[in-house]
Amino acid sequence: MTLDWQHFTPWTSLAGGILIGLAAAGFALFNGRIAGISGIVGGLLRPVSGQTSWRVAFVAGLVIAPLLWRSLAALPPIEITASSWLIVLAGLLVGIGTRYGAGCTSGHGVCGLSRLSGRSLAATLTFMAFGFATVFILRHVLA
Repeated sequence: MTLDWQHFTPWTSLAGGILIGLAAAGFALFNGRIAGISGIVGGLLRPVSGQTSWRVAFVAGLVIAPLLWRSLAALPPIEITASSWLIVLAGLLVGIGTRYGAGCTSGHGVCGLSRLSGRSLAATLTFMAFGFATVFILRHVLA
């Protein structure tokens, strides 16, 4: 295993992690809600009266923030080597998995673990185990 030192960004990654934690804590503190992206987007697919505007604002913030950042600084280069159909399939599997798991990595990993939720610990360990297994199979078994 080799590290890609050219694209290794520990300080910006740390700053991003801190901002995610602060945003999740602020969202829980000021709204009393867990900042799980799959749940927020899922709530837009089946709208409940009085909950649409904050969900739209949250998702809009996710889209607008990188656009604002790009106006201030260059975004890191992204190289995607997978085919389009594989990316779509992976996205669908992640979406289905997060609905069955009652949350995604942000909801369980960031918010659930900080609340010492046993269910979130099990979900996060499952996400990580399958992620490790998938990378191992793709890079070492099938490659």
